[in-house]
Amino acid sequence: MIVNVTIDSQIIPCNDDQTILTAAQSHGIKIPTLCFHEDLGIAGNCRLCLVEIEGEKRLQPSCALKVKEGMIIHTNTDRIRKTRRQLLSLLLSEHNGDCLHCDRSGHCELQSLATQNGLEEELYPPLKKDYREDISSPSIKKDDSKCIRCQRCVRTCHIIQDVNALAVTHRGADLKISTFLDKPLHNVICTNCGQCVNRCPTGALTEQSAVEDVWHVLSRPELHVVVQTAPAVRIALGEQLGYSQGGRVTGKMVSALRRLGFDKVFDTNFTADMTIMEEGTELLNRLKSAFTDNHNLIDAKPLPQFSSCSPGWIKYLEHQYPGFLGHLSTCKSPQQMFGTLAKTYYADRAGIDPSLIRVVSIMPCTAKKFEAQRPEMCDSGYRDVDFVLTTRELGKMLDQGGIDFSTLEQSSCDSLLGTHSGAAVIFGATGGVMEAALRTVYEIVTGREVPYPRLDITPVRGMEGVKEAEILIENPLPDWSFLEGITLKVAVSHGLSHARKLLDKIQKGEKDYHFVEFMACPGGCLGGGGQPIPTTPEIRLKRMEGIYDEDRSMAIRKSHENPEVHRIYQDFLGEPCSPISHKLLHTEYTARELY
Repeated sequence: MIVNVTIDSQIIPCNDDQTILTAAQSHGIKIPTLCFHEDLGIAGNCRLCLVEIEGEKRLQPSCALKVKEGMIIHTNTDRIRKTRRQLLSLLLSEHNGDCLHCDRSGHCELQSLATQNGLEEELYPPLKKDYREDISSPSIKKDDSKCIRCQRCVRTCHIIQDVNALAVTHRGADLKISTFLDKPLHNVICTNCGQCVNRCPTGALTEQSAVEDVWHVLSRPELHVVVQTAPAVRIALGEQLGYSQGGRVTGKMVSALRRLGFDKVFDTNFTADMTIMEEGTELLNRLKSAFTDNHNLIDAKPLPQFSSCSPGWIKYLEHQYPGFLGHLSTCKSPQQMFGTLAKTYYADRAGIDPSLIRVVSIMPCTAKKFEAQRPEMCDSGYRDVDFVLTTRELGKMLDQGGIDFSTLEQSSCDSLLGTHSGAAVIFGATGGVMEAALRTVYEIVTGREVPYPRLDITPVRGMEGVKEAEILIENPLPDWSFLEGITLKVAVSHGLSHARKLLDKIQKGEKDYHFVEFMACPGGCLGGGGQPIPTTPEIRLKRMEGIYDEDRSMAIRKSHENPEVHRIYQDFLGEPCSPISHKLLHTEYTARELY
């Protein structure tokens, strides 16, 4: 029902299920807050969003109070401004205000609010405690001295991810955000997804930076430093540099990376196409094993097959559902496939000693830092990927390098490991891996394009937590005649809370699929923990639109039609899932303790 309220003398019609905060925001009235986030439930912890309602004696939290017909609301009275300054001063009295050495300086919500509210001096004596930084995780750094106890991270880990690696412990003045038995982050069930980092308003949670490491290798002339960029980076880097949300900056990004000093600029999309060839073949082998008497295939593992591109999802499965590890595709992620091929195929073709090659990844993901350090990721004889930078870290390097992004010309990635299809681009969005796989697998089986207009498999697109699709196999090619009349059932899940619900249904036999795509982060990689801050449902939708726009603009939109993919199989790997591709491009994962 529509009700009319008055906010700062403006009569505003709004739905009666809206809060005062969201009603004000929808009409361009800014009410400050620190604990509120569009992705999370109401907390009312920070109280900065207090407003004055005529007829009420006390100030009211606008994030928790719903609108009512005839309400007259004030958001910026002397009383409110004085209260906000007091609340901010209390937060600052316990906050480590060493902004000069903080990763979030200039992008800190607390810092911004203190400036906006004119806090030029401390109103209360400092109550800072001597906290030690937790740097145990290869992905995330936790600094309790900068924590304002808004609990966004706790609610993110519980509501969005249902992992619960973080929790509120103790009470009163001793209240803090901690882990199970106060263990280091690396020793608990943290999936390294970084969603907590993306919602932290201060520098209490940040990624483990590899910026200085990358500058160091770039300064060594004897090294050959190559860089790969993930599809979700190109539609978010612009945000980090002040451009519009969801805008593609692919060509400028490539030019900028060359300016930074990388010897070759390659594209992770190339190995995304490779992933489809390997993962699609693995799926077909599993189907062949399930529907024929041939049970001796290399990939003769159970159905449904689970995707393996998201390292946060894989670590989640290792901890929470180790009994499902046999369902996980053995394919490495595109990042790791690229690292292996850079130090074997590329090194051989370029005549470079692989011991002198350093592979740097630009990823939307903090969990990729953990993945790169997995001990099994060294099948080339060297560590597959040496350093991982997030989208945010690349933005920082461009600033440090004095590169004016606006003046850069468009350029293309280097060849050999740079050509890709539109199917690879959509890896950056939830459902993209599934759509890319179906475009190829269906055509391999039937010799025809997937039966959707313009190759757009819309049922697996969008932001719904779990999406399903079915494709009937009719008139397959002779080699696949055993699939005649089979309805291929697939599902897509993003955000680990949705993964838990779906896995429980599969475990109970309530859902039956052949292939399931899982992504740890909301929206998939475009909503990754290393992407620009802030992230909201609206921002993620704009990024998704940018990804699908790039796919539609590509001349080649199917992985199996990428000519460089054909070339690498012809010259080096033989065929998908061959012994050499299994050695270099596949891996296995192991169960981890729940606590």
